[in-house]
This record gives sequence, C-alpha cells and structure tokens, in this order.
Amino acid sequence: MFDARLRPHVDPLLSIVAGRLAAAGISANMVTLAGLLAGLAAGFAIWTGHYWWALGLIAINRILDGVDGTLARINGATDFGGYLDSLADFGFYIAVPLGFGLADPARLPAAAVLLASFTLTAVSFLAFAAIAAKRGLGDTEHGAKSFIYSTGLAEGGETIAAFVLMCLFPAWFSEIAYGFAALCMMTVGQRIWMAHQRL
Repeated sequence: MFDARLRPHVDPLLSIVAGRLAAAGISANMVTLAGLLAGLAAGFAIWTGHYWWALGLIAINRILDGVDGTLARINGATDFGGYLDSLADFGFYIAVPLGFGLADPARLPAAAVLLASFTLTAVSFLAFAAIAAKRGLGDTEHGAKSFIYSTGLAEGGETIAAFVLMCLFPAWFSEIAYGFAALCMMTVGQRIWMAHQRL
C-alpha cells in the first residue's frame, strides 16, 4: 500500500549506493544473494532469541533488496536477476515467521497461519503478473520491475513494519501475526477483484 509512495524518497539514496557498487564491479545478483543471507540470518537470530540482531539484519536485507534492483538497472537488468530477486524476497519472508515458530512451539499456529497467508498472497501476486505480462498490461506505480506488480493492502513496506513490531514486542508475536495474516487475506481478496476487473 505504501511502497509506491516511499519510492521517491528512497530511490535517490539507493542510486548513490548502487552507483558506487557498480563502479567497484559488484553485480546485482551478488547483492541479492548477500541480502538473502542477511534475511536468513535474521530468522536464525530470532530463533535464538537475539531480536536486536534480527532487527539489524532485517534492515540490511531491505537495504540490499532496494540496492540490487537499482544496480541491475545501471548494469543492465536480466530475467534471471528478477527471478533470483523474487526468490530471495520470499526466502526472507519465510525465515522471519519460521524463526519465531521454531523459537517457541506456542507460536507455531500463528506462524503457520501467517506463512499460509503469505503463500496465498504470493500466488495472487505472481499469477496475476504472469497473465498480465502475457496480455501486455503495464504498471507505472512501482517503477521498472522484472514483472508486473499488483498493488495491495499488504506489500513490502507493511510486511517489514510487521516484522519490526514482532522483534520489538516478541511476546505479542501471535497477535501481530494473526492481524497481519488477516491483512494479507484482504489483499488476496483485493487482487482477486482486481484480476476479475482487468482480466
């Protein structure tokens, strides 16, 4: 919901960092993999109860996720890079709830519900992108991307806000997880309606 609004404020900083990395010969795929490692490490930090470390690793993951796309546009975007970026994003999105679930069996039901909602959100997102690309539909809200984005109530910015709240208030993980899962399901409904209208 907020991703497109945040882009004008974030993109100039990402461009500076990406320009320096490009000059150093670092590829976008290298940055994507580094971001994935930070995201997986955040899940491990949560599993072991190191929530402040997890917050730092989440921040690193999100910065690198922004930088890799900007760097790809500087060096020349590839389809494989877009594929790898999407895979890395969902690896991170899985790692954080899984870390909470593994840390405390009492949290497993909430973690499972949240991960199930992420699965449906991902399908609603990627299935629309595939069909929209086949039909030549465009998207101007999210900037240059490897595939078409469909806006929803729960996007990247909202997911990160939920993860941060979970790390700051781990005792409230289940409540936050159930609440965000409900928002994800509303997003799925929103995208189904949008797909019905556009397809």
